[in-house]
Amino acid sequence: MATPSTSAERSVSAVPGPSSPPPAGTARPPRRAAARLGLPVLLVLVAVVTVTPFVVMVLVAFAPAGGQTLPGALNVTRATFANFTDVLANADVTRWAVNSLIYSLVSVLLILLFSSMAGYAFAKKRFPGREILFWSFLATLMVPFQATLIPYYILVSELGGVDTYWGLIVPTLANSQAVFLMRQFIVQLPDELFEAARIDGASEWRIYTTVVVPLIRPVLATLGVFVFLWHWNDFLWPLVIGQSEEMRTLTVGLATLEGENVAINQIMAGATITVIPCLLVFGLLQRYLTDSIATSGLKS
Repeated sequence: MATPSTSAERSVSAVPGPSSPPPAGTARPPRRAAARLGLPVLLVLVAVVTVTPFVVMVLVAFAPAGGQTLPGALNVTRATFANFTDVLANADVTRWAVNSLIYSLVSVLLILLFSSMAGYAFAKKRFPGREILFWSFLATLMVPFQATLIPYYILVSELGGVDTYWGLIVPTLANSQAVFLMRQFIVQLPDELFEAARIDGASEWRIYTTVVVPLIRPVLATLGVFVFLWHWNDFLWPLVIGQSEEMRTLTVGLATLEGENVAINQIMAGATITVIPCLLVFGLLQRYLTDSIATSGLKS
């Protein structure tokens, strides 16, 4: 015969607790099932909305000449490369593409160099006013570029930088967001590495090149992709500073084609060409992007 305490224990154990899993064979609550089904559906809808403009752009780019757009462009059996050959045959488009490459690649290299050096100084060096200088520099993120556009243009114009590469590139090098990302990554590196390098007699430049740079390759690749995309797709500053046709970038040049009665198919072909370098850069540096995401949560 079971004792009272044993019966009580059995009765208590028979009652499922609030955190106990439901018995086998029990159907899931309708709300939980709907929530699990709704998230994939929402993600699919967002993906469709995001990808649709690019798909339409490519379809119109391959459509026959004559201003054909949707729904006629959906007939892929009439696809042609004539629009691409016509765009690439334009000498101005080739010049604009070269200007965009110079603007983007040179800016990437210089911004990565300056921001990594500044990030190392703000993260591992001790000097008076370091925090005030860092947060003052970071506060410039709250100032929209449109508010500084006129002062930038007046300064560059007075220095003779209109319609020049240096006038196009130099004002964009002071990138506070890049410095912030570099500083936040470098501050996680162990201080023992830098102390050991100084004990071995390494100079600050050698510490930067042999210790800092190899360790920040993932964030350099990540930031390089973002900076390249920012400059490759930049429109406002190249429009203001590049006033001649020879100094236009690809984004500005394609925008001017709309006012020259150029067929929409050729404009979409040029826009499709502008996407190719972005895809190549992302594909080449994708491994470093994933490494940066994987190591971003690690602490020293």
